[in-house]
Amino acid sequence: MVRFSQTLDDKQAKNRGNPYKETQNIYSPQPEQTYHQPRTPPKQDNFYTHPQKQEPAEIIYEKPQIERESIRPDYTKPELNFPDDQNIQFGVEYSPNSKPPIIGNNYTIRSNSIIYNDVIIGDNFRTGHNVVIRENTNIGDDVLIGTNTVIEGDVIIGNDVSIQSNVYIPTNSVIEDNVFIGPCACFTNDKYPVRINYELQGPKVRRGASIGGNTTFLSNVEVGEGSIVAAGAIVIHSVPPFYLAIGTPARIKPLPDHLKVPNRF
Repeated sequence: MVRFSQTLDDKQAKNRGNPYKETQNIYSPQPEQTYHQPRTPPKQDNFYTHPQKQEPAEIIYEKPQIERESIRPDYTKPELNFPDDQNIQFGVEYSPNSKPPIIGNNYTIRSNSIIYNDVIIGDNFRTGHNVVIRENTNIGDDVLIGTNTVIEGDVIIGNDVSIQSNVYIPTNSVIEDNVFIGPCACFTNDKYPVRINYELQGPKVRRGASIGGNTTFLSNVEVGEGSIVAAGAIVIHSVPPFYLAIGTPARIKPLPDHLKVPNRF
């Protein structure tokens, strides 16, 4: 069990009853004392020690009431309005027809993960921390989603899929069964970013493919069945089934026979 030391917030809570309670002034002059006989001041040598100095009391600062109230949001301000062509909206709510996410049996969802409405997930689902799965995503059985991975809406993920940490999967991507995706892989779905109107088309990763870490995929690229994408590759063209993609940009080579086997998790 982890124990935490007392924080400043805990100390503030104890003083919250009277935040302006005055602390004892240790520097105030003390009343003079009278003696029947004069005292001899102590000798200033190595045989005498000076009296121990008293440490000043700890002062806890708490914002005054007027300052605390000044940081509250002002709801009297007018709402923000943006041009219609910018397609920016605040406070968007789910449509009345949306449904809460459906998750199968035996799942493990770790802290700070967010799953949107209209998501369907199968059995034996596991996530790391800080995972985001957006709407209209379908996920099969026995799937692992690693820490900090983002899955945008309208994504299809099959069965027996292992997606490691820090992976980005954009809208309209398809990942079939028995696929491994290494850490920090980045998929894209826009061929001409913010230049012209383009139908978003994410990559398609076919059955049994294996993708190394720190790889990048351009829009509408297909990774063939059983193929391997080496770590650090930038894939700009589709990879045929049972081929190897390696380099930047990726070069396509036939896969050796001893690597034409299913992924084993």
